[in-house]
Amino acid sequence: MIENYKSIQYEALHFDEKVMLKRAEEFFHLMNHRRSVRSFSSRAVPEKIIENLIKTANTSPSGANKQPWIFCVITNPELKRKIRIAAEEEEYKAYHGGMSEDWKKDLSYLGTDWKKEFLEIAPALIVVFRKPYDIVNGQKRKNYYVQESVGLACGMLLVAIHNAGLVSLTHTPSPMNFLQEILARPENEKPFLLIPFGYPDEKVFVPDIHRKNMEQVLNWYK
Repeated sequence: MIENYKSIQYEALHFDEKVMLKRAEEFFHLMNHRRSVRSFSSRAVPEKIIENLIKTANTSPSGANKQPWIFCVITNPELKRKIRIAAEEEEYKAYHGGMSEDWKKDLSYLGTDWKKEFLEIAPALIVVFRKPYDIVNGQKRKNYYVQESVGLACGMLLVAIHNAGLVSLTHTPSPMNFLQEILARPENEKPFLLIPFGYPDEKVFVPDIHRKNMEQVLNWYK
């Protein structure tokens, strides 16, 4: 036996192939409707719903089961304003010399700019922090595959948000150190992703873009 290994029996889900196909197709259509949205209603999202979104993200796999993430939910208007001001400062610098011309060209058809008013309008922000290490009894304990683990958890979070009938946006101002300062997070927590989310505004418009087809993203090795 491997030292310290303890196991419990796992009860797997079982469906016949017709049900499997139906569930897979229905879930695809659900998620294919998901879009990044920048037009939010200011209507508050109930705390119990938010808690369940985070619970879902927390089911994500992680290296050595270290779960190297922290989810900070911000609904305080003053903090949201501080985050918007700091984010816009970094975004302004990016759009005025920080980004390459190719990068700006690739973004142009999305209709984005340095102004991020949605950071105040959205009823809640989730700032996801990655933890390269934990502090246990005053000692540093390394975490493993941190980027991959936190990325997976963020994916689960986006799915949970959409499944609940809410909309979201993945926002990555660069650099993001201001989030650690504004939220007074400890040294072992590094900002990974900023997600405004909530109910969609009354009228929402998104870029007319299309996802790659299967020939572009799938290779079979039979």
